Amino acid sequence: MTIKTAFIGLGVMGYPMAGHLSKAGFEVCVYNRTRARAEQWVEQYPGRVADTPGRATVGSDLVFICVGQDDDVRQVCYGPEGVLEAMTAGSLLVDHTTASATLARELNQACVEKGVGFVDAPVSGGQQGAENGRLTVMCGGDEAVFERAKPVIDCYAQMVKRVGPAGAGQLCKMVNQICIAGVVQGLAEGLHFAQQAGLDGTEVVSVIAKGAAQSWQMENRHQTMLAGEYNHGFAVDWMRKDLAMVLSEARDNGARLPLVALVDQFYADVQANGGGRWDTSSLLTRLTADTKD
Repeated sequence: MTIKTAFIGLGVMGYPMAGHLSKAGFEVCVYNRTRARAEQWVEQYPGRVADTPGRATVGSDLVFICVGQDDDVRQVCYGPEGVLEAMTAGSLLVDHTTASATLARELNQACVEKGVGFVDAPVSGGQQGAENGRLTVMCGGDEAVFERAKPVIDCYAQMVKRVGPAGAGQLCKMVNQICIAGVVQGLAEGLHFAQQAGLDGTEVVSVIAKGAAQSWQMENRHQTMLAGEYNHGFAVDWMRKDLAMVLSEARDNGARLPLVALVDQFYADVQANGGGRWDTSSLLTRLTADTKD
């Protein structure tokens, strides 16, 4: 029998992820807050549109969520039109939203009470990774539940791994964001230094990218950074949302994150300069602006 799925949230990530499910032969029903986006999706892929998260969920074996933040997840999960009301015992809920570990544990408990499996499964890889089916998916939840969900998640991922119980996927994504924040700031300062020193930034990267300085950010963002192009990629607004969760979790667990706190304020500067929707690599704009002044 065809596995029936629902996909809630068709943003820049969810849209292609749901598309991969459809192309893999799964039956997909989609819901998006802006219905026109869902209607656009069904013009491109086989599937159905529902008017509410609950109606999308009815009869589904797996339900996927990929929305903005904790409150958005709660909005589509709870209430008479939410997915939890419509899910039946034995089905699975997979939340791809980058949200708090607290919310993941809350949803897991709500699912346990309904006899539903739950996996918190934030992703990394950006829009390009979603479109190419090359995402990294960090999962938390019961191992048996994860093993049931993994073959479906594999449709749009190059790496899918369970790292612990419910909430562990979100904590792993926080580690991911901590590391990205430091790498992007370092890359911004390195490119700025190269420019100030009269070096060709592209030539410099062609050399150092073959050594210990190599990173995904360097390979995929140095050209647009040098060109001053930032209207793409993962928005500064979303990164600040993620770093706020990181810093809140650190206050609770005692982790000391001075670099994250500093880079978070650098991103606040970018926002203040009108760059809230720019890619996170726009940290370079702070340095070039200072130079021009």
